[in-house]
Amino acid sequence: MRLRSGVFASSCLLVQALGVALFLRGFFPVPVRSVPRREARADPPAEPAPPGPGMVSNWTKIPPPLFRKVVIVLIDALRDDFVFGSKGKQFMPYTTQVVERGTSYSFIAEAKPPTVTMPRIKALMTGSIPGFIDVVVNLNSPALLDDNLIWQAKTAGKRIIFYGDDTWVKLFPKHFVEYDGTTSFFVSDFTEVDDNVTRHLDRVLKREDWDILILHYLGLDHIGHMTGPNSPLVGPKLREMDNILKKIHISLLSKEEVSLPNLLVVCGDHGMSETGSHGGSSEGEVHTPLLFISSAFEKRNAPLAHPEHVQQTDLASTLAIGLGLPISRNSVGNLILPVVGGKSMREQLRFVHLNGFQLSRLLKENTPAYEKDPGYEQFKIAEKSHGNWIKLYLEGNNSEILLNLGKKVLKQYLEALKTLSSSLSKQVAQYDMYSMMVGTVIIMEVLLLLLLSVPKALSKRAEFEVPLSPPLFSLLFYLMCLMLCAVHVIVCTSAESLCYFCSMSWLTAVGVMMLISALMCGILSTIAKIFENSRLPLKNPTVSSSNWSEIDVLILAGTIGHVLSLGASSFIEEEHQTWYFLINTLCLVLCPELCRNNFLLKECDPQHNTNVRQNFESIGETSECKNIDIPPASNSKLGKATSSSEFIKGSDKWMSLATPWMILICCRLLRSLNQTGVQWAHRPDFGHWLTSSEHKSELSFLAAVSLLMIFFLVQRRCSVVSKIAMALGLLGVYSYRAAIGNVIFPWQHGGKDISKNSAAVGHGCFCYALMRSIPVAIYVVLVTGLRYHLFIWSVFSPKLLYEGVHVFITAAVCLFFTAMDQNRSYKVQD
Repeated sequence: MRLRSGVFASSCLLVQALGVALFLRGFFPVPVRSVPRREARADPPAEPAPPGPGMVSNWTKIPPPLFRKVVIVLIDALRDDFVFGSKGKQFMPYTTQVVERGTSYSFIAEAKPPTVTMPRIKALMTGSIPGFIDVVVNLNSPALLDDNLIWQAKTAGKRIIFYGDDTWVKLFPKHFVEYDGTTSFFVSDFTEVDDNVTRHLDRVLKREDWDILILHYLGLDHIGHMTGPNSPLVGPKLREMDNILKKIHISLLSKEEVSLPNLLVVCGDHGMSETGSHGGSSEGEVHTPLLFISSAFEKRNAPLAHPEHVQQTDLASTLAIGLGLPISRNSVGNLILPVVGGKSMREQLRFVHLNGFQLSRLLKENTPAYEKDPGYEQFKIAEKSHGNWIKLYLEGNNSEILLNLGKKVLKQYLEALKTLSSSLSKQVAQYDMYSMMVGTVIIMEVLLLLLLSVPKALSKRAEFEVPLSPPLFSLLFYLMCLMLCAVHVIVCTSAESLCYFCSMSWLTAVGVMMLISALMCGILSTIAKIFENSRLPLKNPTVSSSNWSEIDVLILAGTIGHVLSLGASSFIEEEHQTWYFLINTLCLVLCPELCRNNFLLKECDPQHNTNVRQNFESIGETSECKNIDIPPASNSKLGKATSSSEFIKGSDKWMSLATPWMILICCRLLRSLNQTGVQWAHRPDFGHWLTSSEHKSELSFLAAVSLLMIFFLVQRRCSVVSKIAMALGLLGVYSYRAAIGNVIFPWQHGGKDISKNSAAVGHGCFCYALMRSIPVAIYVVLVTGLRYHLFIWSVFSPKLLYEGVHVFITAAVCLFFTAMDQNRSYKVQD
């Protein structure tokens, strides 16, 4: 079957996009899950049965709540040093006093990447570790259907009020008796977004018709995004938060009951990096303060030396115990023991047993060989010791033996909880290797087919014969299909964990196997044809021989160097530096090449005349294949074509010479416009210079000129109504920026038709497809080998998503231009 280069490249990209999609589905792990939420409210386990006949524990229900009212204040992007560091002492004096001298427990909660809001809210309320793919759905947060603290509280009849980030309203629809959501995407709003939360406080704190109050403040996060953690705006915002916490704490203390105290929880969903962003795994992004403030705790008598580290997922288990609720079935968190440390030994043991039972059940539902897990074994040992303790307790033994045994059992439980939590957390990083391998095979086969097709695809006709029919009817094709289907059956029947590719229908799976077999047979047929052609004598060896130019060598070396650099996290973080270097080098190499073509190439050059004549003859051959009548080329016409194609005349010559230098100048301006990446993002740049208050006039001038240029470039083909609407729209853009203070109002203190030889489109699409296939094919192999790397979720995974999306965009672009080229060709034929 004869195909154009563009059609072939687009088809290869579509197949490769399928392989990339399958690889991504296998690479991003699915978090551990328990039973559906509607089945989550089962009867709690009883206390461990004491040994011996006739002794039964009478505690079979969930323990009663430890707190009457709970207020959760979540300050978005609150770093741990904003509370425990110098900024806390300076700008949050009341909170610092409560932490150091008050009735509180302070911790540093570690958040797992990705450190963005929606996955962190899920972790706080479910106790589970959301997958990295939750970053994608962070922009459109769907309702949370997993078992979670909010649903358990609502089911238990507790009245919940929420004010703040509307992500909560989307995650927990119809769960709040009263709410007021604020949008989180107007990052230039530092004030109103928090005022809309605080304005409800005075009224709601006086009421008694609620049990849980949740406040989510966004102003600090917006300040971080716009100006960074060292901005002068951070201090006043922390002072504002300190005053809010003071108001809440005093109100809770004034309405407390002796039997059941209230609880104030202060936390952050994530921190912020040194540039004010978040999403990665730097210390500033993953460490957030976690404060428990209640009169039920003992008053501290010394300043806090260094807060203990806990996991962010521990909050869900701790609050569930504190509110007298079942622990979420999917939680991998541990009970924070100091919060319940004031209770009796029996109550503490009951709390940790409930936590251990929930973790062991989750492990059992997600791990086939759960009995061999060290955490499960430790839990069973602790449970047995707990039964012995209960026996002594029910016998009325009040000696020191009971106390020492209780401490020992408590220690055993805590070790078991830590091991169980670790085992479950590691399962989040389990990969679907079978789906990844199938996707990698498809990607590598497409790359190999593209590489083998380079000579024909980049020929003058930009078309070649694809050996499609013989492989489909060959014995090799059917043997490969049978072998792959057998492997599929073996893998799917012996896999211990769920595999996405195995969950597909057999028809779909067989289709994928046939695709892989067809690609492999096509590759083998192409290799055989290459060897067959290599034995035939060349008709014109002088013309067909080709030498590699400096540009060819540079492009090949740059592609290989860029692909190899993807194996290092630092090079991925600073990938723009690689592109700056490659583009600048390419422009410098183009300069002497253009000089040779424009000034040093002589008309009498026999090699050049031969090449031009071949180009002209190829046009005639192509037209004959398409039944287009072209008069025979006389010598005079050939001479005119040769002379017109050899030299670039007039302004075009100088424009081609100036183009590399113009690109270099633009790249230099682009490089200094914004410092990106990680290592140099804090360095001053032209963007910071423009956005500073001292240079608002320059920014206003550039913004106005840019909007005017947009108007004059677009308005030529618009109607009068469209011109007026566009002018008003652009004026509105400038006015909005002026209203928020980015720019100032003035009254405040500028053809030729593009040539289409059809082969150029095919060559371009094929080269584009090949240049995209090489990095993605190598990178999926690299990321598979580096899947347990320290920065796999913060560096390598985002890059994998970018590469995957890039493949889909490349396929769409090639399809578009190929379709346009095909349409034009049909019109020419008609």
